[in-house]
Amino acid sequence: MSADTTAINRHMTHFDRHSSFWLFGYGSLIWKADFPFLERRPAWIEGWARRFWQGSHDHRGTAEAPGRVVTLVREPGARCHGMAYRIEPDTLGALDLREKNGYLREKVELHLDGGGVEEGLVYLATADNAAFLGEAPLAAMAGQIARARGPSGSNRDYLINLALSLAALNARDAHVDALVAALPEQD
Repeated sequence: MSADTTAINRHMTHFDRHSSFWLFGYGSLIWKADFPFLERRPAWIEGWARRFWQGSHDHRGTAEAPGRVVTLVREPGARCHGMAYRIEPDTLGALDLREKNGYLREKVELHLDGGGVEEGLVYLATADNAAFLGEAPLAAMAGQIARARGPSGSNRDYLINLALSLAALNARDAHVDALVAALPEQD
């Protein structure tokens, strides 16, 4: 599959007939909500784990030196915390462009903080997209994150912002914490 998933996502019409629906953010969507939303609530999904296995050629790296950003992988018993946004269908056009580097829209069951379970949407990058980097030794991933920089800023800042955002939600993520601890010192 091409790294640019914009056209594919425009044909995924899971929520087109809804006046609003929930979007789950588990990476930069937690702290960088640069899109209109009707409501925002902490949330989590079951059976998915956050991993820095997706390449970023367009935001936190370049084609020559891609950064690493998060995607989700299935993991029985796992709980991934993030932020849910109730949005209108018109918002998807801008989000499709933002998440175009290998991410596809998928339906997911969201558990909203304070109660309630809703069907929602998540952008998910699987191993069959051209930007997928996959698993690597922790030190290698941390080194790549420390060096990468793209149009949206440094990959290090992405990792640190994610760790801080999860801490603000009182949500621990061992993978994120381990990468932060493994980051080499800045020059």
